[in-house]
Amino acid sequence: MSDNQYTPPKVWANEASSGNQWANINSPEAGARFDRELPVGEHGFQLYSLGTPNGQKVTIMFEELLALGITEAEYDAYLINIGESDQFSSGFVGVNPNSKIPALVDKTGAEPVNVFESASILLHLAEKFGKFLPESGPARTQTLNWLFWAQGSAPFLGGGFGHFYAYADVKQEYPINRFAMEAKRQLDVLDKQLANNTFVAGEEYTISDMAIWPWYGNLVLGNAYNAGEFLSVHTYTNVMRWAKQLEEREGVQRGRVVNRPFGEEWEKVPERHSAEDIDNVLKLRP
Repeated sequence: MSDNQYTPPKVWANEASSGNQWANINSPEAGARFDRELPVGEHGFQLYSLGTPNGQKVTIMFEELLALGITEAEYDAYLINIGESDQFSSGFVGVNPNSKIPALVDKTGAEPVNVFESASILLHLAEKFGKFLPESGPARTQTLNWLFWAQGSAPFLGGGFGHFYAYADVKQEYPINRFAMEAKRQLDVLDKQLANNTFVAGEEYTISDMAIWPWYGNLVLGNAYNAGEFLSVHTYTNVMRWAKQLEEREGVQRGRVVNRPFGEEWEKVPERHSAEDIDNVLKLRP
């Protein structure tokens, strides 16, 4: 046992501090920390987000809808920089009291509707436009099964494995091993499902693929945590096939760069208000 073994106090108190940017924005208290209204554009959908995996889910959905010629899905996407605590503004908390991206305001009806949690936004848009979600029956249930699988599983990949492997101040064997085990188990679940299915929920591309690809597709393609070798992602051949297949889709290529202020120049679109905002950046691809 290490001499630095942690003994929890009888009552927890928020006394930890470090130079870790992501740790220092956290707080045990919810609610707004400062007053600032959200910007509002001209389109019926106002998205407030960041191009993390959870943010990519929604922008991929919007771009897939637009790729089908559904002009009613035009949207404004404003950057919420979580490293600068934008998610704690009074305007953002008014849309999402949980202070997590993405958050959407749907202004296309008689009254504006606030929608938060990425799966809820995907479901809202799928039902609104009648796309990427079977209307009824086993196919619909299967799609929702995998949509909510992603919601329950991805925190173990991101907040668990990703945090301790890539972002924590100190590399610790126990949490890295624990969450690596779970990440590999999840990849195996996906690999077995994709062995007999073109897409996650069957033979149709659905919102379940859009929910899962930004986490697990990016992981196996080398776009997250630089952990491909460590997790032996090449052994999950069905996941690799599916990830590459989706990577070729126009909607995925366009959606993954929105609200992204980091990365290469050809993949940074901090704000999106028209198709040209993405077009102009993707032209820079090598």
